[in-house]
Amino acid sequence: MKTPNLLAAASFAALITLAACKSEPEVIGGPADPQRDALKNAPAVELPPTIAASRTYRCADNSLIYVDFFSNDTATVRASQDGERHQLAKAESGAFEADGYSVSANEATIQYKAPNQSEQRCRA
Repeated sequence: MKTPNLLAAASFAALITLAACKSEPEVIGGPADPQRDALKNAPAVELPPTIAASRTYRCADNSLIYVDFFSNDTATVRASQDGERHQLAKAESGAFEADGYSVSANEATIQYKAPNQSEQRCRA
């Protein structure tokens, strides 16, 4: 006798659950993107240059310098691992130069010059 009551209660719960469903169709995709035209006409994004080589050099005065060479013919030089970075650009001579700093090339042995210091030879 308990089975018909249990069956009726289960049927009633199923009807209540179905009654809570929406009868309207679901819209997939949502509203159109308001920036679609602006993004379509936007200029292409230029990626930052990649690091072509990252080298640590020991110089003639036993100091270390850290040089990162980039794919866009620039380099950064630091006098310590966490030191201030100095951005250098490739000059016509082939050396990377700026603000009194100079690194001769992206090679195992270079000539390095810093402001108020004499030029010295450094090896990777």
